[in-house]
Amino acid sequence: MNTISILFALPLLVIFSYLFDAFARKTKFPAVILLLLTGVFIRVITSANGYINFEFLNDLIPVLGTIGLILIVLEGALELEINRQKLPTILKGFLSAIVILLLNIVVISWLFNYFLGMELHTATIFATPLSIISSAVAIPSAANLLNQDKEFVVYESTFSDILGIVIFNYAIRQAESGQPMIAIESIVGLGLQILGIVAISILITYVLFRLLQNIEHHVKFFLILSLLILVYAIGKFFHLPALLTIFIFGVFLSNIKELLPKFLLRYFQLNHSEKGLHEFHILTAESTFIVRTFFFLFFGFSIVISDFDSFMPLVYGVLVFAIMFLIRYLYFVLTSFKIKPSVLLYMSPRGLISILLFLQIKDLEIIQTENSVIDERMLLVVILTSMLVMTLGTLSNKQKSIPEKVILDEEEMIGLNSSEGLTRAGFH
Repeated sequence: MNTISILFALPLLVIFSYLFDAFARKTKFPAVILLLLTGVFIRVITSANGYINFEFLNDLIPVLGTIGLILIVLEGALELEINRQKLPTILKGFLSAIVILLLNIVVISWLFNYFLGMELHTATIFATPLSIISSAVAIPSAANLLNQDKEFVVYESTFSDILGIVIFNYAIRQAESGQPMIAIESIVGLGLQILGIVAISILITYVLFRLLQNIEHHVKFFLILSLLILVYAIGKFFHLPALLTIFIFGVFLSNIKELLPKFLLRYFQLNHSEKGLHEFHILTAESTFIVRTFFFLFFGFSIVISDFDSFMPLVYGVLVFAIMFLIRYLYFVLTSFKIKPSVLLYMSPRGLISILLFLQIKDLEIIQTENSVIDERMLLVVILTSMLVMTLGTLSNKQKSIPEKVILDEEEMIGLNSSEGLTRAGFH
């Protein structure tokens, strides 16, 4: 393709992605599916016209996916509101994320181990990406839910992303060292490592926040994003859960007034920083939109229709999702004491993180993926099935989101300062 063709294609793809996003908000049909199908369609057209060399995607997709992962976790953390009133929802979201994630990993690992003859380490490594909820899909899809349900989806999916990646890296380390998957010494070591990362993350967060406040140059937000990506890369190089740093930084920025004691707040010049923080949030959201757009387009483009020459990926994909859906159903029945749980039952789509971790499995020397029946085809079936079930579930849901004006009126009625209410509403 020449320069003019590319200049036509790139903006058109962004425009289509924007239209898909608007369509998704109106219909609750995930824009990600439309992006994937667009990528598949473009691949069919280009292949029919003789373009067959697309090896560059093998390197491009993981890079886009990693940057998208960082941005999505950062954006999700910036959306989180931490205060005493939110603690029950935060706790419910965390418990739901960790319990359902662990149950999915255990059951699917056993399934792969017993029926497919996989080693337990390999089965666990394959099961983990399939078990992680995609915040990149879940959070936008929850836009029309009641505010409490929407907050639950944000908390649960964000925690699922971070916990899933920590468990995935832990499983790889256990497999590479030949140790049992559940070893007290390794679990204690992981806990201490996480505590150390949290302490380092708080220090890094303080330094980055000071930079954000003190840089006078008109271009500073991309510098902060670049530093965050560098921190993540360093963490990955040393096999550390560096995504926690991104999460802590985002939570700190959006909740500094609630997290810091009042006597420390005067040292941070928050009134001067609020506009900048709001602009940083907008930049993060728009950057996430662009990266997510091209990641799913390129992933769809990498799919070759002719590779689906077997019926088995469809069978395994639907079976795996059915088991995970049953686990989620039982969890919500037992915790809500209702036979027919709320719409939250359907809010467990798979997406970017599952794809990214599956691509990492290919690079592991300890796992032979050439003849494995658990591959990208089965992953694609799980992703599409989970998104379609989520779509059907939200379409059948009759609840409406509470208008923002009503929320602000309620805040004023309970005595909140109106200017603070508007600032919080604008920032989040």
